[in-house]
Amino acid sequence: MRRIVCVCVATLVLGGVASAQPPAAGAPDRGYVEVVAQSAFGNVTTQAYGGELGFNLQPGVRLYVEVGQVRNVATDELTTSAQTIATFLSQTQGPASFTARVPATFGVGGVQYLIATQSTKVQPYVMAGGGVAQVKKKVAFSVGGNDVTSTIQQFGVVLGTDLSGSEVKPMFDFGAGVAWSAWQRLVLDLQLRYGRIFAEDGGISVGRVGIGIGFRF
Repeated sequence: MRRIVCVCVATLVLGGVASAQPPAAGAPDRGYVEVVAQSAFGNVTTQAYGGELGFNLQPGVRLYVEVGQVRNVATDELTTSAQTIATFLSQTQGPASFTARVPATFGVGGVQYLIATQSTKVQPYVMAGGGVAQVKKKVAFSVGGNDVTSTIQQFGVVLGTDLSGSEVKPMFDFGAGVAWSAWQRLVLDLQLRYGRIFAEDGGISVGRVGIGIGFRF
């Protein structure tokens, strides 16, 4: 799936650069602002939300800034490490379990290229940018239904940086979308995004599919 997304978006980017055009005649030409809700997929399926602001730089080219959060980007390696500890606790202390959630809060900026169409209502585009993401590892352990995360050392377990703490790392982001002028300045923005966070323990990839609701100004 990731390879297919990358190929499709790369093709659109090349086409967008070659055929960029200005917004439809009569439309506001300064920029846009919108709120975004998305389904996110990677190692786990979760949700993402945020906001986006864009300004027209020149005909067919826009600058954008996006801030948001993906609710969980937990990797297979993190889940495996947590499961190993939970298994040890089950063998030594009784029934044990764990929960693992790794939210990623990000801010990225970049360039959008508008793709030429004959429609005055529909505007496809491609985009690419970069920024930073803060990744927080929230892993909790329970024994017999009681949370023992804060006192887990008494069982001979020490949580390393692979299961605790937070970090701020570079992130790149690219994708494509179709903006539809639904009514006057109201815009619905159908989106496809792919991002990569360069985390300490290995890269984290996350795709996002969703919709933005906003207006042009």
